[in-house]
Amino acid sequence: MNFKVMVCDDSAVARKMAIRCLPAALQGSVQQAENGRDALAHLASEHFDLLLLDLTMPECDGITVLDEIRARRYEVFVLVVSGDIQPQRKQAVKKFNTLGFLNKPVCAKRVCHILTSYGLY
Repeated sequence: MNFKVMVCDDSAVARKMAIRCLPAALQGSVQQAENGRDALAHLASEHFDLLLLDLTMPECDGITVLDEIRARRYEVFVLVVSGDIQPQRKQAVKKFNTLGFLNKPVCAKRVCHILTSYGLY
């Protein structure tokens, strides 16, 4: 399976935890981005099937990344994984048709459930 995944979070620990929550078959094709600017640069140069995206990051936050994905018409499924659980942030994410919003720490069962429900795994 050639399913490319990017995990974007400013925390290296959070990125590693998110990668470990992916099904084993998807863990070998993961790239990492330390902030939204890095994620957008990766998306501009290659195709990804799935983006696990944090919201609160320096330089370029997750909402800005979602805005740019829409504006640039990148075709990538996005699953938001964030510690920012404010209702207004969750509401802001809904307008982007993401796969879902998972609170940190991320749970492998929830990730697999969402990917399975969308036919991605």
